[in-house]
Amino acid sequence: MRRTLPGRLHRPGPTSANISTVADSRAGRSSWPFGNGNNKRAACLVISNLIQRISALRHASFKGGIRPAPHKQRTLVSRIMPMPLPEYLLLSLSGYKEEHLPPVVKEGDQVLKFQIIAQHHSRKELLLHAPTSGTIEQIGTNHIRLTCDGQDTEVSQQSQQKAKMHSPASLIDCIAKAGIMGLGGAGFSTAAKLRLAARAEVGILIINAAECEPYICCDEALLREKAQEVIRGAEYLMLASGARSCLIAIESDKTDAIAAVRKCLGDSPVQLKLLASKYPAGDERVIIKSTTGKEVPDQLRPADVGIVVQNAGTARAVFEAVTYGQPCISRVVTVAGSPLQTPKNFYALIGTPLSHLFELCGLADNAKHIILGGTLMGRYAEEEQPSVKKTTNCIVATDSENFPQPMPERACIRCGYCAEACPVGLLPQQLLHFSRSQDQQELRDHGLMNCIECGACAYVCPSNIPLVQHYRCSKEDIHLLERNQAQSQHWQARYQHYQYRQKKLADANNRKKTRAKAADLAAAPDFSRASAKMEIAAAVARVKAKKQREND
Repeated sequence: MRRTLPGRLHRPGPTSANISTVADSRAGRSSWPFGNGNNKRAACLVISNLIQRISALRHASFKGGIRPAPHKQRTLVSRIMPMPLPEYLLLSLSGYKEEHLPPVVKEGDQVLKFQIIAQHHSRKELLLHAPTSGTIEQIGTNHIRLTCDGQDTEVSQQSQQKAKMHSPASLIDCIAKAGIMGLGGAGFSTAAKLRLAARAEVGILIINAAECEPYICCDEALLREKAQEVIRGAEYLMLASGARSCLIAIESDKTDAIAAVRKCLGDSPVQLKLLASKYPAGDERVIIKSTTGKEVPDQLRPADVGIVVQNAGTARAVFEAVTYGQPCISRVVTVAGSPLQTPKNFYALIGTPLSHLFELCGLADNAKHIILGGTLMGRYAEEEQPSVKKTTNCIVATDSENFPQPMPERACIRCGYCAEACPVGLLPQQLLHFSRSQDQQELRDHGLMNCIECGACAYVCPSNIPLVQHYRCSKEDIHLLERNQAQSQHWQARYQHYQYRQKKLADANNRKKTRAKAADLAAAPDFSRASAKMEIAAAVARVKAKKQREND
């Protein structure tokens, strides 16, 4: 397969115009078309302004990346569809990084819509609300099964938390009580992220509306229909984080969403920033580099460089929480794939079984697997009854035609396509070599921990090498080694502390014995030779008296 060369500027060959210009300059004639003096300065100013305008029209981009087929047109034909209430909901009890949320209800309890049914014991912003009214039928290890009663009865208005005053503290408190987390896929608590941003005094807030991965189009549909709510939520996030500017970053090919945002901006301090339409433009570190030119090292957070990133869906959830006091109980989910008769975007309740959404879209019999997320960075659904979580942005039904079995892996031919495609400037073939040799120090030195696992390198690899899987395994080995080292240092510190305590106790006992011995010596009477002789004579007399009694 032939590939185009990376875009470079080619030096033009000598033309007649160039030759004549050189000849004129050698002859002492001026080749400047605007003359000299003021005209020359005016021309420089015109050219400078023209360059600035061209630079402003350029889309924010980054080195590397790929342009896979989008597969979004069928899904975007219709509007976001309201979802009919399912018979039951399966609410996951896993929070950020699989943190368990202990349930605060019991089996058989009747719950109302917006009622808290699970909450973390220490991090109170990690909580789960009932998306509708019903009965708690079952509480498992990782989920709660809620049987819907169809009434959709809400809790009283007094129980719902609203931000009475639009101050940063009240906004963050309202967002925390709404249980909002990053709806783009990471799942980090929005309230905790805003507190971190406020402490770091960030200057820029980026609303990430980039969906460069195939099939995912929930944020595009949301901006197309609810742009005003997203912009208003972005303004609340600006106030809560203390950011001085806000950018809504979206790819340049999403024309309908861009038009809707521009129409609703008005006098808002929020600005629109267009991105180059290539993958992975939506990654947090990539979008920061594209829009601001700043790089975030692996050891730091974006807040450490003065930037905070939030998802477009998160901004709308913040708007609903602040304006209506509504917690995060639903989200926009893309349901796509060739086996579906009518792929759509849904307003899906948290906990909706995926089978219910596929039934609404008409799932064909040739469906093979279910992918949660995009087809490049997503994962296969492993649960027996998978359901919608707060981080579920896309569900893809696969078939054998569009998702065939992977080709057999062949040897690396060192073509360099992977290095050209890497958006963070790594050397994937070198990382592969060190990964296979398990050289963890070289992996660290070559920046393995900066890999965002976007899969661009594996996508362009002509040898079909699963590069991302190698990197993930190496990262797990490094994390395991670091955990073992940290645990070893922890136990070593504890043992050293134990030895210190034992030595301290032994020294205390020795000092106590020394003081007791000194006290005994101080309490003993002074030694006298005369008294000693008298005691000896008395003892001898007692012995003689005893012997005389025995003889008598």
